[in-house]
Amino acid sequence: MPPFDTRVPALLVRLDRNPFHHGTLGAARSLGRAGIPVHAVVESRDSPAARSRYVRSVHVRPDSTASTELAALLLRLAGEITGDPSAPVLAVPLDDVSALALARHRSELAGRILLPERTEEQLLRVADKARLAGVCAELGLPHPRTELPAGADEAAAMAWSLGLPVVAKWSRPWLLPAGSGLRSTTILRSLAEVRELYRRTPQAGSRLLLQELLPPGPGLDWFFHGYADSAGRCVVGATGRKERSWPDGAGLTAVGRWAPNPEVDRLARGLLEALGHRGVCDLDFRLDRDTGAYHLLDFNPRPGAQFRLFSDRQGLDVVRALHLDLTDRPVPPLSPAYGRRFVVENYAALSLLASPRRRYAPEPGTARQPAERAWCAADDPAPALAMGRAWCAHLLRRALAAVRRRLAVRRPPHPATVPGPATPAPSPTPLPRPTRR
Repeated sequence: MPPFDTRVPALLVRLDRNPFHHGTLGAARSLGRAGIPVHAVVESRDSPAARSRYVRSVHVRPDSTASTELAALLLRLAGEITGDPSAPVLAVPLDDVSALALARHRSELAGRILLPERTEEQLLRVADKARLAGVCAELGLPHPRTELPAGADEAAAMAWSLGLPVVAKWSRPWLLPAGSGLRSTTILRSLAEVRELYRRTPQAGSRLLLQELLPPGPGLDWFFHGYADSAGRCVVGATGRKERSWPDGAGLTAVGRWAPNPEVDRLARGLLEALGHRGVCDLDFRLDRDTGAYHLLDFNPRPGAQFRLFSDRQGLDVVRALHLDLTDRPVPPLSPAYGRRFVVENYAALSLLASPRRRYAPEPGTARQPAERAWCAADDPAPALAMGRAWCAHLLRRALAAVRRRLAVRRPPHPATVPGPATPAPSPTPLPRPTRR
């Protein structure tokens, strides 16, 4: 591993309001342990990731997610962090909206904020889930059958054609308003659910797309994390298997294992080359058992939350590769550590409760290795404690909300009204009988 340029600090940027985003903590620990000064722009100073010993300063994200406000904030923070009006700072976007905002203003940030050479339009081709379906069709890459309805009835008809249950996704999930209860991905099991979700399109801020549900199952979900350098070479890339997810069968990785998959690796690297992608990426695939094809489900143009799974024996991962490349250091090839596991404690516990009997064996020829945990770390215990408190409060709020909903359903419509003697209802006017012709 070449030495890092520790004169260049890193500024982690996350604009979403998810305090349980363990990828932010993973980036802080990865860079901080390499001696790189780490600073963060997150939703709150009370965020569990902000408690890390490796985060030197925490700054609250702008009230608005407007990219102009973010660009101005980053330029101001660069001066405060370095104390030098010309010293560079590496920005690491950790969600889609941050990656898009930074790409949109890359030209005005250039020279001060180090970023991969990519445009907003390039990122939208893969981050927008409706456009990703078009890219896959154009390149002949397997992708679930996808429909874009223009009305509630059409959505129901398309869902029936795809076959229930069906996967519903918002094409630009970063536009979903906070507190709306809308999820980026939902499995719908009835036509009534399809119609109801489509009617919330104006609230969601982007189009609803429907996808054929490829049946989930053990060993079918895979992902690829990679880094394409300034010359477009995917110098760092690895495949892993999703062993547990939350929600079960259609959610984020709760337990993952580093495992070889030559076909997924070939598909991912071919796609990156065809797109001319630069920077970090996280791709999700699912195997269709009927055809033997791996379908691309998602393309995230930023570090995936579980990127620390692919930390090799020298400590290299995609975030460290980003820092090395953009500070003109050589990026060594990744040394595979097959069998390495990554566990997200809070989501793994929920997955275990949902499917306690599920077990996975290591790939043939690989040994079981100690797991890295997303939150718990002996050299950095504070984030795990903060996450535990916040997680318990989150579960309690969810439980209380569920109780209130049940009570509201059981409560009589007018509890303060004392019913009087029943009076007979007037006889309805008979409808005319249809005449036969």
